[in-house]
Amino acid sequence: MSAVNLKAEQVKIRETRLGSITGFAGSAGELVRCARGGRLRDKGRSFSQCMGCSTSNAACTLILIRDAAVISHGPVGCAGCLHEFAFTYRVNGIHRKVEMPEERHIFTTNVTEKDTVYGAGEKLALAIRDVFKRVKPEAIFVITTCACGIIGDDVEGIADEAEEELGIPVGAVFCEGFRSKIWTSGFDAGYHGIARKLIKKPLKKQEDLVNIVNFWGADVFARWFERLGLRANYLTPYATVAQIAASSEAALTVQICATLGSYLGAALEQEFGVPEIRVPAPYGIVQTERWFRELGRMTGREEKVEAFLREERERWLPEIERSREQLSGKTAYVTAGASHGHSLLGLLQELGMRPLGAAIFHHDPIYDNGAESADTLQNVVRDYRNEIGGYNVCNKQEFELANILNRVRPDILLARHGGMTLWGAKYGIPSLLIGDEHFGMGYEGIVNYGKRILETMENDEFVKNLAKHTVNPYTNWWLAQNPFTFLEEHTHAKTP
Repeated sequence: MSAVNLKAEQVKIRETRLGSITGFAGSAGELVRCARGGRLRDKGRSFSQCMGCSTSNAACTLILIRDAAVISHGPVGCAGCLHEFAFTYRVNGIHRKVEMPEERHIFTTNVTEKDTVYGAGEKLALAIRDVFKRVKPEAIFVITTCACGIIGDDVEGIADEAEEELGIPVGAVFCEGFRSKIWTSGFDAGYHGIARKLIKKPLKKQEDLVNIVNFWGADVFARWFERLGLRANYLTPYATVAQIAASSEAALTVQICATLGSYLGAALEQEFGVPEIRVPAPYGIVQTERWFRELGRMTGREEKVEAFLREERERWLPEIERSREQLSGKTAYVTAGASHGHSLLGLLQELGMRPLGAAIFHHDPIYDNGAESADTLQNVVRDYRNEIGGYNVCNKQEFELANILNRVRPDILLARHGGMTLWGAKYGIPSLLIGDEHFGMGYEGIVNYGKRILETMENDEFVKNLAKHTVNPYTNWWLAQNPFTFLEEHTHAKTP
């Protein structure tokens, strides 16, 4: 595994840096053993329907910085998906006490066919200066697209020249869609740019400050940390350039999802001396206690943490037990990104439910910190002593998901990403998508999910009616096939 190298223009993709894969069918336990034993091998597909683009993931880390601007260097269509983050910033701002969310500054160089022949470097240089004059940002990031990657524009050189002229950080973020089959390589590219251009060497240490690498969930950490004498520094949604620059002064870094924060957590530790908590985020009772105790150990607050956990258990364990009584024996299926999907599998088992399987978008055998203890899937398999059969690493291959759901018919489908729940609904399966990744954290999070799952399962009239009238785009021919027909060595994968 390569160490973080902030002198390099580009971060290595996950396939080569971590050995990550996008093709697997079997059990979660088998996948963990392959990863731990050095026997993990990616299985290719002879047919691929769709996949995520790492450009949008890089943009996710950058667009939500409050006083920065982002330029998409490529055709205008490549910037189309970026505006969803402007919507997310505005809608979720209330969760972070941002009363008047600032307008997002998203631009495109609008590379045309002519530019692909003669080059678009001059157009990019003009765009950077124009953006600076228009919105006076504290930093500008240029995200690359497939078009500019193919024609070979010197994005790094142009950004460096502009930075010297304008006197603000101007970073090139290399995240072309063809660069990696694993869309989360885009997170790494975005955080590589942030670590290179924004984070400064610490002038002092703030022993009560904790960096939290997250998406845009509700502010649960501030509420928890206040009781422990700590302060939360969220990275990067709703942070300013100055806040990010000072993240090197924090006592430690935590992540709500290792899929998102693997690279930034390692960069803060290796390059700036900020240690990282090397256990997964607090989803489920076992993992919540493990995470908080590690937090207490690393901040010298062991006694405060034990008092906190006692109070939380007294308050929430009776409600958790009531949820278990209502949901015990019910079945579920999960589709999500890797680390958060693993956490959902743990939450289901805390509620006494039985996961029938999962369609997870990729798998990292190890994270950038190199710690086996950080492996979220391994912890879920061990903590609940459940191999979790029907585990599919699928890179958003919806044709496989539709086939599997048609077979397993769970009591509920849990999804992390929009557009995936519709496949459950088409089969009359109650389907739940929760965009707030902090919703399920801690003891309270188990209760939250229990209530929402129960509500979703009880209010199933809509999906039942939809199933009666919907037209399935997949024919009976495909639904009769092994869902892993197009996956290499599919004969070794059991049909769900």
